[in-house]
Amino acid sequence: MSPSRRHLLATLAALPAWPLVGRAEALDDTLVGLQRRWRPRLAWRPDPAWRPQALAAARRLMLLPGDDGSTFATVVAAEQDRGSHVAQALTLRGALGDRVPALYLRPRGPGPHPAVLVMHDHGARFDIGKEKLVRPLAAHPSAETWVQRYYGGRFAGDTLADAGFAVLAIDALGWGERSRPGFSRDDQQALASHLMQLGHSWAGIIASDDLRSHRWLRERPEVDADRVAVLGFSMGAFRAWQLAAVSDAVSACVAAHWMCTRDGLLRPGEHTLVGQSAFSMSHPGLAADLDHPDVAALIAPRPLLLFGSQEDRLFPWDATQAAWHLLARAWPDGSSFSTQVTAGGHRFDQTQQRHACNWLTRHT
Repeated sequence: MSPSRRHLLATLAALPAWPLVGRAEALDDTLVGLQRRWRPRLAWRPDPAWRPQALAAARRLMLLPGDDGSTFATVVAAEQDRGSHVAQALTLRGALGDRVPALYLRPRGPGPHPAVLVMHDHGARFDIGKEKLVRPLAAHPSAETWVQRYYGGRFAGDTLADAGFAVLAIDALGWGERSRPGFSRDDQQALASHLMQLGHSWAGIIASDDLRSHRWLRERPEVDADRVAVLGFSMGAFRAWQLAAVSDAVSACVAAHWMCTRDGLLRPGEHTLVGQSAFSMSHPGLAADLDHPDVAALIAPRPLLLFGSQEDRLFPWDATQAAWHLLARAWPDGSSFSTQVTAGGHRFDQTQQRHACNWLTRHT
């Protein structure tokens, strides 16, 4: 054996043994340590300088680089008379320049009418999107079943239209007509990764499409541009408060059953850690600057209504209450910040819809 080879073997023998498979606890310890040290750089504070700094960070990290102001190339595919309002199936141009199917409910009369952009939930149900909130023009058994399960048998968008609001709902990327047959829970990672490899984030595209859709509503001749609110349930609630946070043009926000501290959602077993739905609601880099309540605090002093349920298995109740407490600091007089505790868990039933509708009538 050559001297050089003997030296190499002696050197290797002197090295400490390295386990082929590390302990699971080592990974857990690392994550727990990171979580303990995590402090958002731009956490809410009463300093007037906080808002412009936090708003700039939120817009930079949550939205695609700037809306270029391009036209929406609106195409109306079908129309239906519903008595108090007209329902239209149409398409808009999205933030990526792609086709965005939508349902629009236009009240009778010239207006100007108040309006609400309604955002659909996630639900790991991808063959329907906008149809979860607005009754489609043709019979749609999947939408009817979904609305019975989560909305108390009533389309929330129709509730608002009957109260005199113009209502718009779009398909978020990956849902409804912007999905594909067979798209399922496990396809979400592939979609998110595909977009990341092209320099985008799934959550960012959804937020940017929502921003453009709100602008489309404000530019409608029959709509009062100063009275265009947002409303959503579950992931739709997340979409609603994040849009209201980054756009001062949102007049009021109703968010049903999605508000929680990030720390509460990082507990072992929580749905953000065991499912793939988090990919559609995770903005790369945002957590370093802002927690969820910090983002929503950007809405102040505009009106914000939150719904939550102690029976909601998706959001730990103590962490939901902690988020509400943090948010209340941004509305010190309490006049425009409201929370509503509901029974029945993760659902937005007719009672909640009527409460939200009445609240929007007063605050929009």
